Amino acid sequence: MTKSSQPAAGGWLYFDVHGRVGIRVEAGAPTARQLSTMLACFRTDREVPPDIVVSRTAQTLPEAAWLENDFCYTDSALSFPDERLQVECGKASWHVRGPGELLTSLVPVLDRCMVERDSAMIHAATVAYRGLGIALPAAGGTGKTSVIAKLMRRDGFAFMGDDWAFLDTAGTLLGFEKPMFIKPHHRPIYPHLFSGVRKPLVPKALSRPIGKLTTLVHPFVIRYPWLADLSRRWSPEHRIVSPRRALPTAQFADAVPLGAAVYVERYDGARTRLSEVSTAWMVDRMLGNFHIEMPDFSQRLVTALGAASVLPLARLFGEKAAVVRKALEDKPCFLLRVPRVYDADTASDDIVTVLEELLGDLAPAAGAGSAVAGAVR
Repeated sequence: MTKSSQPAAGGWLYFDVHGRVGIRVEAGAPTARQLSTMLACFRTDREVPPDIVVSRTAQTLPEAAWLENDFCYTDSALSFPDERLQVECGKASWHVRGPGELLTSLVPVLDRCMVERDSAMIHAATVAYRGLGIALPAAGGTGKTSVIAKLMRRDGFAFMGDDWAFLDTAGTLLGFEKPMFIKPHHRPIYPHLFSGVRKPLVPKALSRPIGKLTTLVHPFVIRYPWLADLSRRWSPEHRIVSPRRALPTAQFADAVPLGAAVYVERYDGARTRLSEVSTAWMVDRMLGNFHIEMPDFSQRLVTALGAASVLPLARLFGEKAAVVRKALEDKPCFLLRVPRVYDADTASDDIVTVLEELLGDLAPAAGAGSAVAGAVR
């Protein structure tokens, strides 16, 4: 795919998500700048199908019903007056409309479109190792970004993503080279990003309180793209950096066969432990993890789609579960538990050690399902 910073012909920006979903963004929409940054790895100059169309002007919804004063809806569309947002499920495409920043609306819509094309979005750090893809789903703050940095210094690894990715029913892991959010505790791991600092980052001790404040004001900020862009670029909580700048010596991969899924979590134990889990367990955890790690409004949109029967929740989650289940079929799945008391550096060291031991068994088997379990430290 070719990438360009210039608007495409006709006033649209085009994004091709692994040849499965085409996204068209109105170049003059206030959200265009944000989406151009977050979807840069999928940018193309070639016209793509209008699977998802993002524009700035909402349409009227004749005879819409209301759920209190929260939102109104028809059989195929939702409108959120306070957020100045409208989402419509058409016969052949989705439309996301509004003058605000629309990434939080686009994420669940993109996930749904991918499911309709036998793929599904996951929240995970992802790497390729000697031709096999490794998915590391985990909650935010578990240490994914630190683990990625350390794995990229080792032979045989290639970067695929540190936050979002996709799985398809053929068992392929599809990367998402989304910008990385670098925080104060990443300084020892990404030292080159802290030289010649153009804006300050808060001390590590203040990072969590600032993060909670950011979450509180986010629903207001996203209504005004200029304010959202300003707060994002000058936030003392994090710095947004492209993966290729953060990892200048790393190899990159776009699509590889999935070799294993390793769910990483922090727990109140004393030792890092690895255990094998069932496919059903991993499917449930991946679906739940992706949903809870979406921004608050993304979760609210999913709930509203179900409440209005535009997209019933049983269908939404059931069809996604079927895609993930097929993707994980015959693939080894593990739970890696790391002590909660470990700092990011210690935790990521343990995770990398366990992964190297695990991958030593998996790579020769090329996905044959060999497993290891035990504890380190």
